[in-house]
Amino acid sequence: MDPTLSPAETLKLDAIFAALADPTRRAILAMLLEDDMAVTDVAQPFQQSLAAISKHLQVLAEAGLISREKRGRVVWCKLEPDALRGASVWMRGFGQFEPLDLDAFERFLDHELAEDEVPKA
Repeated sequence: MDPTLSPAETLKLDAIFAALADPTRRAILAMLLEDDMAVTDVAQPFQQSLAAISKHLQVLAEAGLISREKRGRVVWCKLEPDALRGASVWMRGFGQFEPLDLDAFERFLDHELAEDEVPKA
């Protein structure tokens, strides 16, 4: 446990990093960088069930990385970029990271996703 963080801050940071640890969730965040999306549109490019994608969205929402809003019969997902601020501040404490740059974050996600698609020998 980081002695500079409160227990609540530690739990929040743990939730953010746990959410970011999954490649599907990182891909969802990259998609939401472009625009808000309906849950069904988020699920479309993945070869997972709607229920599985909904679980990923739940993890992202619980970490505060996205918000969801029901409009009529459709649930919309929206990226909450300020949620990454706490993780960014924590990482900057190591002196290796610049302030949060969403363009750089998008490039990082694209790079990570491209690596996930490369077949491993």
